Amino acid sequence: MLEGYSEYKDINTSWLHSIPKNWVSAKIGELFEERKVKVSDKKYAPLTVGKMGVVPQLSTVAKSNDSDNRKLVKSGDYVINSRSDRKGSSGLSSLDGSVSLINIVLTPREGNGKYYHYLLRSYYWIEEYYRNGRGIVADLWTTRFSEMKSIILPIPPRPEQDQIVRYLDWKVSMINKCINVKKKQIELLMEHKQVILNQAVTKGLDINVPMRDSDIEWFGKIPAHWNSVKIKHIFKERVEKGYPDKPLLAATQNMGVVPKNIYGNRTVEASKDFHLLKLVKTGDFVISLRSFQGGIEYAYYEGIISPAYTVMIPYKNSPHFFRYLFKSIRFIELLQNCVTGIREGQNIDYSKLREHLIPIPSHDEQEKIIVFCRENSNNIDNYCNKLQQQINILQEYRTRLISDVVTGKVNVQNVKVPEFEAENEVLTKTEGEENENNEFEG
Repeated sequence: MLEGYSEYKDINTSWLHSIPKNWVSAKIGELFEERKVKVSDKKYAPLTVGKMGVVPQLSTVAKSNDSDNRKLVKSGDYVINSRSDRKGSSGLSSLDGSVSLINIVLTPREGNGKYYHYLLRSYYWIEEYYRNGRGIVADLWTTRFSEMKSIILPIPPRPEQDQIVRYLDWKVSMINKCINVKKKQIELLMEHKQVILNQAVTKGLDINVPMRDSDIEWFGKIPAHWNSVKIKHIFKERVEKGYPDKPLLAATQNMGVVPKNIYGNRTVEASKDFHLLKLVKTGDFVISLRSFQGGIEYAYYEGIISPAYTVMIPYKNSPHFFRYLFKSIRFIELLQNCVTGIREGQNIDYSKLREHLIPIPSHDEQEKIIVFCRENSNNIDNYCNKLQQQINILQEYRTRLISDVVTGKVNVQNVKVPEFEAENEVLTKTEGEENENNEFEG
């Protein structure tokens, strides 16, 4: 059990009330110099500033068109994404490169840069940093260097900084290793679930039934008693538009079609061109005409959605059978064959898709497959949720530990740090905005 220091002294700052007696405090402007050198990413490789720190530019970010108007970053600089909707995106750079102008680049004047890496990523400091910013709306709040340079930081003597870094490198690596093991378990379980569900909706539940060629180019064999039917004979397209009283919806790979404010957890203004927005009802299916990666999404809510989607209504068959079929590997392969345009993965041709055959079991068999898929999916999801809860607890412990150590609430100076193999954190979609499709270039 870690204990605190023997003596503390008051500190005149709104985010930190006391520090160990032998520590000092200083303003950020005294500890860092802002680097404002503008460069091109043709000379200095583009970097991404995210919750994992500063890394080579990720493929998922939306690139800036102004590649010649960027900020220089040198190894050892500390970089902060200044926008509040990227809260916590910062880190010490081990690379030379360039970042977009929304980032603040700081060069430490002295001290252990890794100590500042932990301090400036601690929860309470991040909140203080954004409290000093300004903006029109809450999720587009920006903090400039001129607004942050008077924030006071706690500064231990250099030997204590070094020990804090050694200790946190060790403990954070141990925590990350546990987190990554659990993430890998979740990943394997989800792959196993995909295999189970894919088998059920494409081959049925009885492995001993006779099989036949499906006459479906992309599908292979199906149970001999199943039918092959064109999509246009199972679904009709919903074409109603213009319902300004309905909530705006978004199609997501994880949650299906849901209200957009739930998806983004922020206020979203619908387009004023309501006559262009398409009506969606519960039980409909929605397909993006510009992406096939996640299959076709099931609508859990009634509302309106962008005209960039096609809305499909099932005629008689159970929509829940198609919830699973449309997520199968085989069906996503079919979507790949209905793509038009120069860039692969863009512009699905629905008029082409609707002419394709899909396998259809009887109504009774559909219901049995639905029950099987639901039970297996729920069992695996429940276990994954337990693993995710354990991950959340570890992440909260990591956050609290870092904050307590870098602010002197606990003393680690006498802790012996063993030799260890570093384990980097691997972010998931729920943790890192770097993985969102609409990520800003950074």
